[in-house]
Amino acid sequence: MCGIHGIFQFDGQAVQPGQLTAMGNITRHRGPDDEGQHIDGDCGIAMRRLSIIDLAGGHQPISSADGTRVLVCNGEIYNFRELRAELQAKGYGFKTGSDSEVLLHLYDAEGDDFVQRLNGMFDFALWDARRRRLLIGRDRLGVKPLYVLQDRHRLAFATEAKALLALPGVRAEINRDALPGYLQLGYVAAPQTLFKGIRKLPPATLLAIEGGQVKEWRYWRLPARIDRQCTAADWLERTRSGLERSVRMQMVSDVPIGAFLSGGVDSSAVVGYMARQTQQPIRTYAIGFEGGEAEALYNELPYARRVAQLFGTQHREIVVKPDVVGLLPKLLWHMDEPVADTAFITTYLVSEFARQDVKVILSGVGGDELFGGYRRYLGEHYASRFNRLPGPLRSLAAAAAARLPADRHSGLLNTLRLAKGFVASAGMNPDERYRSYLQIMAADTVQQLLVSAPSSAPDALALAFAAAGQHDPLNRMFAVDAETQLPDDLLMLTDKMSMAVSLECRVPFLDHELVEMAAAMPADIKIPGGQLKSVLKTALGDLLPADILHRKKRGFGTPMGAWLKRELAPLLRGLLAPDVLRARGLFQPAVVDRLVADHQANRIDGTDALLALMNLEIWSRLYLDQRSPDDVAAELRQWVVA
Repeated sequence: MCGIHGIFQFDGQAVQPGQLTAMGNITRHRGPDDEGQHIDGDCGIAMRRLSIIDLAGGHQPISSADGTRVLVCNGEIYNFRELRAELQAKGYGFKTGSDSEVLLHLYDAEGDDFVQRLNGMFDFALWDARRRRLLIGRDRLGVKPLYVLQDRHRLAFATEAKALLALPGVRAEINRDALPGYLQLGYVAAPQTLFKGIRKLPPATLLAIEGGQVKEWRYWRLPARIDRQCTAADWLERTRSGLERSVRMQMVSDVPIGAFLSGGVDSSAVVGYMARQTQQPIRTYAIGFEGGEAEALYNELPYARRVAQLFGTQHREIVVKPDVVGLLPKLLWHMDEPVADTAFITTYLVSEFARQDVKVILSGVGGDELFGGYRRYLGEHYASRFNRLPGPLRSLAAAAAARLPADRHSGLLNTLRLAKGFVASAGMNPDERYRSYLQIMAADTVQQLLVSAPSSAPDALALAFAAAGQHDPLNRMFAVDAETQLPDDLLMLTDKMSMAVSLECRVPFLDHELVEMAAAMPADIKIPGGQLKSVLKTALGDLLPADILHRKKRGFGTPMGAWLKRELAPLLRGLLAPDVLRARGLFQPAVVDRLVADHQANRIDGTDALLALMNLEIWSRLYLDQRSPDDVAAELRQWVVA
């Protein structure tokens, strides 16, 4: 695990070591244990290392025996031992016990197709000196990020966008074309970023530079075929065995390892299967919040404690009332791009806590996508029932629902919020209905909000739906999530927030073989009769107790919406004040004022929309105004104290 970066000069100029060093210094948090670089004229690749496997011998860059192929790799290859044995049988010799060395020999044996053999989370850069060819790539699901900057003179890449800003002639400018997508979704979907001139390499993508030409291609996509031959009993066994195999593979480590534990189905399953693999107690970490009703809704510590006792883990808990004002600038600097998902705060806090003991952590991220765990997956189920009602009754219900209050941080008001959304979307086609659940602002609101329209605004969801195939609606939604929210929101914040404290986070549910299996599972197996996660819960019946399997689901976030009405109200007013908005020149103050008023009056739950706007302003102060996180935090703190 580390951060990688590099430069290829199209103009034939030699790469300067100092430029690679500057890029590495920016991302030292990703790899505090070691660093290295390799320069061969117009190509230079480098890394910062967090030592996980082969602590003494795993230094990078790593080269082939004849020195003609050189590699830097970020992440972990979980099947490296099997691949290593296979390559040794073919006569390849190994200098280290590192998982990364496998890539060098596999490339020599199979060419670019070697990525098809890898099971892991990774991004890499491989320099082939014989061909004067640079190959960079990213894992299938996009667990590890990779950013690219390309102009007439060079192509540069880095695991974090901020490393590219350290290069000569590069300064942070906002990409206005990415604003509509960010405002609608609460994150920026690949290949766009909020930095003008910097893009994300999409998941499952390779990029090669050879002979002055740049070629980019996808090497894997989520299968679109539904398997209707497999019996229900077979699906249960495939689910059990697939998840157990993935957890076992991802426990490989030469350093202490632990698990995040919320007490939800996914994290509890990971911990349960971990416990089956070792005689030593698993280290588990959980987080809760101090406060009133809103905080209590996000406090899952009793459930986490129940699972920890069940499996005899070495369990630690942290109860926090986070210093949000001080945290936001620091965390948004680490994030590279703003998001509206408050899970980035929670993930950072529990990662910082776990890092006191371990270097590697396993997470339950991905289980809801694979096995149908989100309420939004029930849109088709409820819409079909609602649309059976007589027309006048539907009209009456729609009018009544539109007047319902909405607040996710109150049990009753959250139920009304969900009902309001389901009724409002019942008459839409499946794709547009799903968009209505995902978006944090409607397209017409975004249009009113922007001071000037972007020159072009690619619609990430429309592109994802177009590529998703025509299988059943549930698996179409899964395919869209796998192209958008999963890599560019959940996995991005998981990577950035864990690596901010030099902690490697692994995600067993996103083993690509398990993902392919889940993608082929029919909807009536995953969520029969609207029962979310039915197949997963049934498969785990011999591992987890019923009170954990069937408890009410909560997200891994914070009660931000409640805080914005209470202690963080001055921060909200300060960041979104009319004079601040006019000076930034992006948004219409009157539209922002309306959003704030509607949220405070519970006419809408505007948590995500307002946080998107606030985080964008903080991000702008950090990157566009080139201010330090400490400087920005000090300014924000004055508003709240005052």
